[in-house]
Amino acid sequence: MKTPEQFLEENGFVAAADLDRAALLSAFISEMEKGLKGEPSSLMMIPTFVGVNGKIPEGSSAAVLDAGGTNFRGAIVSIPPKISDKQNQPMPGTKGEVDEETFYNAFASEVKRLEGKPSCKKLGWCFSYPAEATKDLDAKLVRWTKNIKAPAIVGQFVGKELLKRTGGEGIAVVNDTVATLLAAKATEGNKTYSSYIGFILGTGTNTAYVEKNKNILKMSGLDPEGSMIINAESGAFDKAPRSKFDEAADAKTGNPGIGLLEKMIAGAYLGGVGLEIYKAAAKLGPRNDDGTGGFFSKEAIAALSGLGSLETMDFDNFCAGFKKEGRDNVLDTIFADPDDAKQAKRLGLPVFERAAVLTAVQLAAFVIKSGEGADPSAPVAINADGSTYYKTRAIPFDATVRRELDEMLVQRRNVHYAITPQVDDAPMVGAAIAAML
Repeated sequence: MKTPEQFLEENGFVAAADLDRAALLSAFISEMEKGLKGEPSSLMMIPTFVGVNGKIPEGSSAAVLDAGGTNFRGAIVSIPPKISDKQNQPMPGTKGEVDEETFYNAFASEVKRLEGKPSCKKLGWCFSYPAEATKDLDAKLVRWTKNIKAPAIVGQFVGKELLKRTGGEGIAVVNDTVATLLAAKATEGNKTYSSYIGFILGTGTNTAYVEKNKNILKMSGLDPEGSMIINAESGAFDKAPRSKFDEAADAKTGNPGIGLLEKMIAGAYLGGVGLEIYKAAAKLGPRNDDGTGGFFSKEAIAALSGLGSLETMDFDNFCAGFKKEGRDNVLDTIFADPDDAKQAKRLGLPVFERAAVLTAVQLAAFVIKSGEGADPSAPVAINADGSTYYKTRAIPFDATVRRELDEMLVQRRNVHYAITPQVDDAPMVGAAIAAML
């Protein structure tokens, strides 16, 4: 009888221990360089025109809007990070189509609510939808995601349109990954960082880092001595080795062939990969009394045949042996037999182990590409955000990423990094810093 590990390998699944870190790092950096040159690449490497120079004075504050889901928020953010006067409202366009005036008036009303606060002269907007950044820190909406219905806004410069209705002095519009990077500056205190990375690993994934202008060859007229944040759209990296299970799960998504790395590491997709593994394993047939045959009992195979989807939370909790109070886990029922559960966990845990290594590889690539971190007293700061990064139970995710980064960066290259303390409401804090800087 083959082992679960042999079964995975036969189907093209490269286990975490067998991933070629050096080759993946080389491929990632090559894709980054191509994207910066404007050559065909899986990484868009979008210039944001947002810099990170300068210290933020203690006591600085700004008004902030945060739009990126079913709700938008408004608040006052001060440094050290403190959020006050926060209020949530439904995102316009989530409950039916809205016109231009209805859309912007919702945000203008929130700005007016914050008027009179000492910080309202500076306004930051975390706008987490596909948009083109501009030199004056505005954003031109390319398309809506998350089922927002406001077609009149597509193609507009959202910051400019909002200011028409508020009469404000200025606005800085950034996406959530850029804002997460900027939030790392809020953790500086008396520490010195040589550069910054913003990383999100939740439902999806993305990374932003600081690049020297002289390396952004697809743009002309930049100050060669300057630098800016690049939004890499790193979830689109397509050079990691994919298994038959990844390909099958990808084919069932709404955007097959898109976001291939994201579909190997992010919360929206890991459950789908796990389901494909279990379904394929069930096709081997039942486990015999003498230990021959497949991995699962007849009962488990029958139950799997009726399973149409698998939430990553249930997949993760099952592999961790964790039972969430008030939540029934379908895998606990399917694999109620201890032998079934043992085999299912051996088949499932490698999905999370691989995700952690691939996460570390991409973070290491951005640290290396930044060209900083040579001095251990001035490491590259990584602000990591997102539920998959911090709440995965199946493996010690953060500790695994740090161990891999230590090996790839510190031990092999004498390049130093620091994962900063988690910043609550990082997108709001980062949007405020964009306005302050």
